[in-house]
Parts: sequence; structure tokens; C-alpha cells
Amino acid sequence: MDSKNRIGELMEIIIYVQDMNRQVSFYRDQIGFEVINPPKSEDYGKEFWVELNTGACKLALHAGGKGRIGVDAPKFVFRVEDILAARQYLLNQQVEMGEIRSAAPGVWVCDGADPEGNKFSIESHD
Repeated sequence: MDSKNRIGELMEIIIYVQDMNRQVSFYRDQIGFEVINPPKSEDYGKEFWVELNTGACKLALHAGGKGRIGVDAPKFVFRVEDILAARQYLLNQQVEMGEIRSAAPGVWVCDGADPEGNKFSIESHD
């Protein structure tokens, strides 16, 4: 497998949450993970995205969860060097993949699903 289409390390797990303050408090204060983005906030309930350092990969809390089974399930994100090549490689392997989109300036994401419908993303940065 060419290094450009290689699926890399697990870089983050995204959890869709309903109550950001409660979830940040749990993962920070009870579990002990450090909040790395945003580093300080007076009210995490106003944040849409919060990242915590878990070691090898980040735990990302994403606002807007509604508790919908299958829709708000955690998502695994894998780092790739070249998202175009990695997506094409996965399509060639008969993996269900969506279109590439820009999640933020310089951040490219493409969603996929495993054979049982578990969602994952591949992500590259400019």
C-alpha cells in the first residue's frame, strides 16, 4: 500500500453531547483528562467543540447531540496524509465513503462506515 493512501493512527474520537458543561466536567474533573481546546472557558455550554488530551488520541466533545441512537453515536477519526488517495483506496476496497468536505480552514474530512454501519472519518490537514 502506497504511503499516500495509508490509513494512519487513530487521532480522535468524537462524542456528540447534549450538555457540554456536564460532559466537560465529567471528563476533566472525574476522569482527569486535560482540556486542550479551548484551553479556558467560563461556560463550556457556549462551546460547540471541546478537545481533551487522552494521550495518543484526542477525545472531542461535539455539541448538538440529541441522544438519537445511531445518529449521535461516537465517531472514530483516522489521520491520512493524502485524503484524495486514501478515499480512492477505500472506495476500491468496497468501503462506503462520502464526499470530501472542509471541516475548518485547512482541514479535510471524509466520512465512511464499516460493514456494520459504525461511522468513521479520515482526515488530513494542509
